[in-house]
Amino acid sequence: MTAEAALRPRLVRRAMLLEVAVILYNVLEGAVSIVAGVLAGSVALIGFGLDSAIEVSASVAVLSHLWLNRDDEALEWERRVAMFVGVTLLLLAIYVGAQAVYDLVAASEPEESYLGIGIAAVSLVVMPFVSRKEHSLSHEIGSRSLEAESRETLMCTYLSAALLLGLGANALFGWWWADPIAALVIVGFLVKEGWEALTRRELCCVD
Repeated sequence: MTAEAALRPRLVRRAMLLEVAVILYNVLEGAVSIVAGVLAGSVALIGFGLDSAIEVSASVAVLSHLWLNRDDEALEWERRVAMFVGVTLLLLAIYVGAQAVYDLVAASEPEESYLGIGIAAVSLVVMPFVSRKEHSLSHEIGSRSLEAESRETLMCTYLSAALLLGLGANALFGWWWADPIAALVIVGFLVKEGWEALTRRELCCVD
């Protein structure tokens, strides 16, 4: 057994622990975001929280793949899960987009949400670090699913930035329309994620 082969089980365990941590974080982030969004009437916060729930399902798929460690069957299963996640993301985009347009037309003003601002700020700090760690481990163990997960985690960073701008503008300047506009930006990312999940035939590692 080569030194690289002997090291792989340890790296896989490390990747699995990282995915467990990501799942726990996203469960907490999603729950708090949805509650804060409902209390403040913020469609952007609710959409962000629902996206966290979908990211949990993707992380569970990656964790299961690492745990099972089966090549052909696991890869086919991964593709099916990716299609499910893709459809769910597109349905979520339709919901968030329709609600955001309604709020703009009806001039529905959300309340300030400092809890939401805190969530977005924390996510903006945490997610880039997690994405880099996932990307590094994916190349060390040769996992295409983990590499794809690292890109989805990086996407969460952009969502956090859009959410923070929308919530911050509403809290600081009273720009109520910034919240539904931020939600529409989030919709764009959701559509991109969903379409890529549906159409991507292989999850290829990139340097």
